[in-house]
Amino acid sequence: MLLGRPDHPPLFDEGQRQEVLEAWRQQGMPGGALLSELVAIDERDEIEPDLYPSPDLEPWPTKMAALRALEGALNPDDPARLPEDWEACVRGWRDRQQTVMLRVHRGFFQSIGVHDWRRFYQMMFLVKDDPRLVHKMLEIQGDFNARMAERVLQDVQVEAALFDEPIGDNNGPLISPRTYRELVLPTYQPVIQVLHRYNVRTIILRAYANIYPLIPDLLKAGINCLWVVEVRALAIDYLRLRSEFGRDLRLIGGLDLDVLRGDQESIRRELEEKVPLLLEQGGYAPLLDGRVRQEITWANYCYYRELLERLCSSASH
Repeated sequence: MLLGRPDHPPLFDEGQRQEVLEAWRQQGMPGGALLSELVAIDERDEIEPDLYPSPDLEPWPTKMAALRALEGALNPDDPARLPEDWEACVRGWRDRQQTVMLRVHRGFFQSIGVHDWRRFYQMMFLVKDDPRLVHKMLEIQGDFNARMAERVLQDVQVEAALFDEPIGDNNGPLISPRTYRELVLPTYQPVIQVLHRYNVRTIILRAYANIYPLIPDLLKAGINCLWVVEVRALAIDYLRLRSEFGRDLRLIGGLDLDVLRGDQESIRRELEEKVPLLLEQGGYAPLLDGRVRQEITWANYCYYRELLERLCSSASH
């Protein structure tokens, strides 16, 4: 994910559920083979410490005095926040070939307890009526997440860190850029400072929304890579992002999943229009913009991966 001409652009896997693989086997995928044995895939591990309050808070705090319960439920020293076989995982990563990423934050809405529409409306009123309270919630989460990141990074050097940010939809974020800039991003700084201290050079925002209006502030905050997931390709155009933000913004994804539902000419056109241009400056990992679904045929998936491999190979020579 570094800038410049890569010798081997990463070919990550989008992920498929078991029912997709079962459907593909009925269409000709060899039954005893792993997908990584059939198409070029670079392995990627994602460390996912438990970043949720434990025990779960119900009701969620809506008064300043009640935030003690949130602090108590976010104990970074709890052994259960890392896998039981953590020491074995660490040993396995020491001589690894794969890319390792660390998930460091659940994002704005999840950090203030939003899991459904009822809680969403309640918390949005709080953002307007009591921003100090919301900011304090986010501060508590940010400090906890920073300590969790440090706990992991003391044991493992990672290639990238991930902020998850389910903050809107195809139309844009559900809060204004000003609110995000003033209320949210300052509370991400403790995590970003830890990442810098441990020389994590790629800091990714994995967005489940069109977050175009937030990008300038994200870059100023130190988040230098964008990975947009489950958003229509027309809603956020990676070629436009590369043209506008250049080498300041690294990118993952951006290839329209929907073209794999069509014919191979549509797949070819999508990849040839985007991949060479995005790879030109480096800092790009080509990937579909969503998880591969059951309606994608094995033949189309193979064509997509083979063409992607050829384009990446051409770009590195």
